[in-house]
Amino acid sequence: LRSVAEARVGRRCSNLRVLNSYWVNQDATYKYFEVICVDPHHNAIRHDPRINWIVNPVHKHREMRGLTSAGKHSRGLSNPKYRPSRAAGWKRNNTLSLKRYR
Repeated sequence: LRSVAEARVGRRCSNLRVLNSYWVNQDATYKYFEVICVDPHHNAIRHDPRINWIVNPVHKHREMRGLTSAGKHSRGLSNPKYRPSRAAGWKRNNTLSLKRYR
């Protein structure tokens, strides 16, 4: 649900970059998340070396591609067994390796 909230905010505020999000509240029907967005055209962001990586065009719509923290969790990349990717982990676990000289 967190990644869905990030995607909705990313579509609504297309001029901002989604940095991350966190859980705020929930009731019987809804969960509420706060989404942190960054303006890539702001001079304070452009000049700060800790955050100016998000200004590059390659980081447009990170939330749609599952590159935020919530997106990585929903893709199953929080478990070290699945790194560097789900496909690589599956291949490593399902390949029978028989050495030549046993």
